[in-house]
Amino acid sequence: MDKIIRKISFDKKKISDLLLKYAIYFVLLIMIIVIIIEDSSIVSWRSLATILTQASTRCMLALGVGGIIVLAGTDLSIGRMVGLAGVVGASLMQSPGFSRRIFPNLPTSGWFIALSILFIILLVTFASFINGWLTAKLHITPFIATLGMQLVLYGAASSYYNALGGSPITSLNEGFKYIAQGKLLKLKFGSDEFYISFLMIFALISILFIWFIWNKTRIGKNMFAVGGNAEAAAVSGVSIVKTTLIIYVIAGVLYGAAGLLELGRTGSATNNLGLGYELDAISACVVGGVSLMGGVGSVAGIVTGVIIFQVINFGLAYIGVDPYLQYVVKGMIILIAVAIDTRKYIKKK
Repeated sequence: MDKIIRKISFDKKKISDLLLKYAIYFVLLIMIIVIIIEDSSIVSWRSLATILTQASTRCMLALGVGGIIVLAGTDLSIGRMVGLAGVVGASLMQSPGFSRRIFPNLPTSGWFIALSILFIILLVTFASFINGWLTAKLHITPFIATLGMQLVLYGAASSYYNALGGSPITSLNEGFKYIAQGKLLKLKFGSDEFYISFLMIFALISILFIWFIWNKTRIGKNMFAVGGNAEAAAVSGVSIVKTTLIIYVIAGVLYGAAGLLELGRTGSATNNLGLGYELDAISACVVGGVSLMGGVGSVAGIVTGVIIFQVINFGLAYIGVDPYLQYVVKGMIILIAVAIDTRKYIKKK
């Protein structure tokens, strides 16, 4: 009898742990089912391709901030880094045939476009490096350091944008736009169609790169060690400053590249490009199992979180849910995900 009671107790604990671990996925699955019931036409190859394409730049942003969260940090400046990359990139890479180019005397050749892309990625990477330096060297809380950087970047991008006339910057270089809007392969399924976009390829390259860094290099091992227990990692000989700076630099490269690709995808830029992207990126990480307490996370989890979040975003817009109500739904998802993450942490302690 005692054995049976112990077995039942063990099974209950197992079920409880399982529900706690996957609770957010159950909630999101129910939401997806409701969306499909509301309008079943969303289930198509074309919708899948659109979701994956739109998720590509968000995936790159989430992979960048994912490493920072594993370090037990955060980054509230992501959206403004995207905005900075977009505004500066749009001003430098307008079409040569556009009569109202902002800088009419700038070259329009391929090498200049390549240099512009490199310059913008370096600019954003430098801003992310400053975040890491403030956190690692000056020991400023990541929340405060990145909040300050968010304001600095928004002010700088807005001032630059207003100096250029304060109107949406359009008519981008066709070659640059093709990189972000082009399709590598199209597959027909009757009247339906699935395509593989260049954005998907860039996202896949980013996923493989971050997976390799996290799982096959000393940097990745040190990152998890610092996030799990910084004092123990320091005693073991891990340089907390060096590890933090490297992770922030990697994040900056991804932010810069994602910002440029988002610019190419949308075809224009204002100083509000990237608004709220940091919330989507951080939320996708938390939904994907990256602990806000640090030391826990996986690339597969982040990718899953991004796709789920994008399905929700796309689905709510597809069935015509009011944009303001979409914020309510996103906020509830974030609260549930963080509550579950905190519960896991308390249980582990």
